[in-house]
Amino acid sequence: MRVLLKLTLDCTPDAAWRALRSPAVLREVVAPWLDFESLEPGGLPTTWPDGQHRLRVLAFRRFPAGQERVDLTSPGGLPDGVRMLRDGGGAETGVFSAFDAWDHRMAVSALPDGRTLYRDQLLARAGALDALAWYPTWAFWQWRGMRLRQLAPTWRFDPPGTADAEATQKAGSAGETEAAS
Repeated sequence: MRVLLKLTLDCTPDAAWRALRSPAVLREVVAPWLDFESLEPGGLPTTWPDGQHRLRVLAFRRFPAGQERVDLTSPGGLPDGVRMLRDGGGAETGVFSAFDAWDHRMAVSALPDGRTLYRDQLLARAGALDALAWYPTWAFWQWRGMRLRQLAPTWRFDPPGTADAEATQKAGSAGETEAAS
């Protein structure tokens, strides 16, 4: 199954990029339907680095619904000014483990007016349940899109020299190239 979003977010690409890497933003975007708790020592970080992260899924922010592995990478080789975050993880237990393949890609780039073009693609497979799983997955993605639009104006980018500068350093050169053009 394939689910797509293409949105204009009322924030800068740097702020959107930082938000995509934030567990706190993920929790806000999926609320009230879901929530996540870290299964790793130290709890959820401020910003997820690339790599694997194990989570407990909570339905309606309260009821255990399984465990999930978020496997983040930041693919290179993209056009100038485009930043992408890929989650190739998936559910390990619980109801969401019906998905036996999960490839979620989120990309941000600047629009001429300084706002952000956000593109989101989920490729997932639930075997014999694909037809049943498509509509609820699509509906949930629409909810995510609505929440992203609502939250984007509240996101701010921490400039170089702040505690979160390292988290956006990798993406900074792409943004500078984009701003110069």
